[in-house]
Amino acid sequence: MNEFSNFRAHVPGILKALAVGIPAGFLFAWLHAPIPWMIGPMIAVAAVNLFGVRMHSPPYARQLGITAPLICYQGALIADVADGSWLLHRPVPVALAKEVLRELRETGEHVNLYVDDELYVAQVDEQALAYARHGRLTPHPVGDLVDWISEPTTKIVVVGDPGRMDDLGSRLRASFDGRLFIAKSLPEFLEVAEPDVSKGSGLHWVCEHLGISAADVVAFGDNQNDRELLLEAGHGGAAGDADPTLAALADFSVPGPAEDGVAHFLSALAEARGVDSAPG
Repeated sequence: MNEFSNFRAHVPGILKALAVGIPAGFLFAWLHAPIPWMIGPMIAVAAVNLFGVRMHSPPYARQLGITAPLICYQGALIADVADGSWLLHRPVPVALAKEVLRELRETGEHVNLYVDDELYVAQVDEQALAYARHGRLTPHPVGDLVDWISEPTTKIVVVGDPGRMDDLGSRLRASFDGRLFIAKSLPEFLEVAEPDVSKGSGLHWVCEHLGISAADVVAFGDNQNDRELLLEAGHGGAAGDADPTLAALADFSVPGPAEDGVAHFLSALAEARGVDSAPG
């Protein structure tokens, strides 16, 4: 993997779109030039379901300069940036979700369930509130999740000690053997979705929708669940202190959020293309 400084010579003519998670959007908010002028459509992935997709993500995304469909819930849901309408939804069927929830019930870990863009939990305790605060969501208590679920779930998120989440991920992969997508989005978050779901599959769909090639996209990630995203994009960057497995497959690295790594990448790209990106 090359440092970003060694990658600058290659960026002027190869990129048509940028794929990046919402938190990184704050890293280029100071850029004066709109993203499409600098690189092409901005594709948002990962945490774009902040506040819920329908009500708040579209205006939030537009403020950040996002022009492409929103890749939400690890790629399980893709929404229109204009109004939040769903363009693609690939949820976990009820029967399979019940299998997962039964196994998770045995572990005693805190489980979050997303159905129809709402967050459901067995009970509202401090763990539920802490997770809900992370995404600025409202948790709905429904009792035993196995008994309650009657509609497909967009994704399941288990929250716990990072070491336990590593062990649980291995256990679930052994139990479901390719029937589910299982990856950590943060050290303490283990996410479960349909097997064909990933940020990479979401990027593939959006690129086809926009009529561009994923080979002309640069993507940034830092956690295990960004693996497929970086593999799908033509150019993958590991941001900051990225997960070692992700850093190993990235084409280059950029500094982390504290050093405005993505912003500096875009600024250098704009400079190479003769676009003024200085703060306005």
